[in-house]
Amino acid sequence: MSNPQYPSQQPYPSQQPYPQQPQSWQGEPPLWAPYYGAPFQAAVKRFYKKYATFTGRASRSEYWWWTLVSVVVSIILNIIISVGTTSTSSISSTPQYGPGAIFGLILLVIWGLATIVPSLALSVRRLHDSNKSGWLLLLGLIPFLGGIILLVFMVLGPDPAGQRFDQPSS
Repeated sequence: MSNPQYPSQQPYPSQQPYPQQPQSWQGEPPLWAPYYGAPFQAAVKRFYKKYATFTGRASRSEYWWWTLVSVVVSIILNIIISVGTTSTSSISSTPQYGPGAIFGLILLVIWGLATIVPSLALSVRRLHDSNKSGWLLLLGLIPFLGGIILLVFMVLGPDPAGQRFDQPSS
């Protein structure tokens, strides 16, 4: 974001791929490049534009903004389900699902199906940014410990060697 009054002014370091690497584009980086310091709207937009793209990299801001959106939507849908669920007897602990709960469950299933593939793709791209293989996402299958390991990997900063995942060599 250069100011026309100061044409030689460099963008903020958070908008450059790495502080020592010059930026070759103006404004938002191309989809094949990670967007460091991505604002909320840009991160959500890039999530949907790169729906099933398992190649390339994703910055921490891209990943965590989407994680925030996903958690908030899931909480809202779970509130809808719990408000629509009643228990008719203290003896029976079986919940009774009313129309609101059924509606919430349907929305939750649709949300889950619509976001599973892009969420996996975003996680793989986030691993690539720290120069890790996307196959490490399978660590999530290990109960408890796998989730902790993946959380640590998602928090790690970018590694310049991760550029090998950016554009396929032809």
